[in-house]
Amino acid sequence: MTRQRVARTAAAPLAAHRTYDAVAEEAAGLVIRRYSTSFGLASRLLGPSVRRHVRNVYALVRVADEIVDAPRPDGTTQSQRETLGELEQETCRALASGHSGNLVVHAFVRTARATGIDEDLVAPFFESMRADLTEVEHDRASFERYVYGSAEVVGLMCLRAFLAGRPDAEATYAELAPGARRLGAAFQKLNFLRDLGADFEALGRSYFPGVEPALLTSHQRDLLLDDIDADLAAARRSLERLPPSSRRAVRVAHGLFQELSRRLRATPPRQLLRTRVRVPDGVKARIVLTSVARRRR
Repeated sequence: MTRQRVARTAAAPLAAHRTYDAVAEEAAGLVIRRYSTSFGLASRLLGPSVRRHVRNVYALVRVADEIVDAPRPDGTTQSQRETLGELEQETCRALASGHSGNLVVHAFVRTARATGIDEDLVAPFFESMRADLTEVEHDRASFERYVYGSAEVVGLMCLRAFLAGRPDAEATYAELAPGARRLGAAFQKLNFLRDLGADFEALGRSYFPGVEPALLTSHQRDLLLDDIDADLAAARRSLERLPPSSRRAVRVAHGLFQELSRRLRATPPRQLLRTRVRVPDGVKARIVLTSVARRRR
């Protein structure tokens, strides 16, 4: 066999691997385009390599969330638990091997191995997803544990992506991790509040400790939003220390969360049970333009 033919033979599997990697990441990109508006809008402002990593993280998170929140008509809680367990096992195997036959898992693992995401962040996430299948009410301890696994670790995964390749990545990660956790927590709590009716009526869940969704008062709503606004304020203090490739996108996400908090505070409790409050597209565009103008200044 000539040296040229050997080179072609060796190159063929490498080209196939690259094609598979590209298809996996395209699949992850499709997930965020179809499922998210606010998150997808902010992600488009990330630097190209960071954007790819964040989309890969989002795709796995979204798929797991769909398993527990959108069961098949003929499914059971046990079948959901088994499907979620299979996804977790496949993710852990792929973290070790670097490859998965599941396109979304493969895309996530490529990002995880490139950015330093490990099972210390993956395991709490799946633990919280499993909790959604069995726990319909929370006390303070289980609520904090759930929010950490379902949202704060996702903020930490994104922070890993923001800092990938930087020489000071570990020191900066330790410095900015509290802010990333608080931003993730704020996002999750905002979703709990605006999905209050759907979670309670359709899924039988009540996330906020000591709050009966059907009897929510304006005072309770405001206390919940005070806590969320404190998370946003803490996250804001870390935001400006992010790398330029991610700072603008996170600033937009933060602005969208602040606007949603403001709108929720202006919504009567009874209406929260019937309506999913959202930020209108025109207001989203204004927040994006404000962020872009601030960067230019």
